[in-house]
Amino acid sequence: MNLFSGQKAFGVWGRWLYAFWQFSRPHTIIGTSLSVFALYLIAIAAGNNGNFSFTHIFGAWLACFCGNVYIVGLNQLEDIEIDKINKPHLPLASGAFSITQGKLIVAITGIFALVIALFNGPFLFGMVAISLAIGTAYSLPPMRLKRFPFWAAVCIFSVRGTIVNLGLFLHFSWLLQQNQSIPGTVWVLTVFILVFTFAIAIFKDIPDMEGDRLYNITTLTIQLGPKAVFNLALWVLTTCYLGMILVGVLRLAEVNPVFLVITHLVVLCLMWVRSLAVEVQEKRAITQFYQFIWKLFFIEYLIFPIACLLA
Repeated sequence: MNLFSGQKAFGVWGRWLYAFWQFSRPHTIIGTSLSVFALYLIAIAAGNNGNFSFTHIFGAWLACFCGNVYIVGLNQLEDIEIDKINKPHLPLASGAFSITQGKLIVAITGIFALVIALFNGPFLFGMVAISLAIGTAYSLPPMRLKRFPFWAAVCIFSVRGTIVNLGLFLHFSWLLQQNQSIPGTVWVLTVFILVFTFAIAIFKDIPDMEGDRLYNITTLTIQLGPKAVFNLALWVLTTCYLGMILVGVLRLAEVNPVFLVITHLVVLCLMWVRSLAVEVQEKRAITQFYQFIWKLFFIEYLIFPIACLLA
């Protein structure tokens, strides 16, 4: 009897944890985690400081993780009916989480993000606070900026591209007691991620076109069509990689140029080969390519710090 009860309890908690993992939008959590780790390595490389501290990384990661859950969770709370069409597997849309549970998770993670960041340093607190404010304006009425293609894109790439990269670098430089000036390597990564995230911002609405149209969410996909947005995103990403290759060729930053050029050429070719097999009208195919773009995003946060450390 006790064994059965234990197995049942484990099953309940297992299902809850799985639902929470889906609620947190795993691809965004992975991206956030890699950005924290990458900016810490870049800060070490910029200051020629070999003192690696797990505590430094964990404090920043936990604040960013909670902030991430708050932002994506709030978006799901406001989009339950839309997600029943576009993403029926999400916990609120499927009923795995009640609305009350969703609100509690969002409230708790939002508070934790601010408190943890406050105790870890002023730059981290500023970064988290600004990110949460933009995330709130993106999803929550009356602003609900996600209704407008331009402002929706600005919200996404300003947080992912600028605020996170610059804020994390300043935070880690402050912890490592280094010069607070931002080096060229960080600006290069910031511009790359800024433009890359713009591509993610416009691409993410392609598989969600049906629900967005039904609930009057005017996206670039609805205005221009999925094929045009697919091609636009592809060329934006191509510009990112060509720009990074140019940085290596012209030695515009303190990175290993050979490693930077070769890795970005390989990834660029891989992206184009993969894109040729995508049928834009098939939701499954376009969703898989969207996840592939996120994998490219992850890879950049691995490639670039290594290029800095090898310089």
